[in-house]
Amino acid sequence: MAVREIRIAGLGCPRCEQTERNVFNACAELGLAADIGHIRDMKEYGKFGVAITPAVIVDGKVLVAGRVPTVAELKGLLSKL
Repeated sequence: MAVREIRIAGLGCPRCEQTERNVFNACAELGLAADIGHIRDMKEYGKFGVAITPAVIVDGKVLVAGRVPTVAELKGLLSKL
C-alpha cells in the first residue's frame, strides 16, 4: 500500500487538534503508512473546498469536514481507500 498524504485542515483550535490526534491513532491502529500534516492557512485549505473545519483531506480528497471524526470512523474510511 502506498503512503497516504493526510492533512488536517483548521486553524489549530482544540477540535482541530483532537482530529489530528484521532488521525494519528487511526493510522497507528491500522498500521497505515501516512504523511500526516496540518494545514492552518485558510487560503490553502480553501483550495480543497473546505469551508468549515476541522477537515480531513486524504490524497487531495476531503473525507470529513465540519466535525471531529472518531478513531473508529477514520479507520473505516481509511481502510476503504
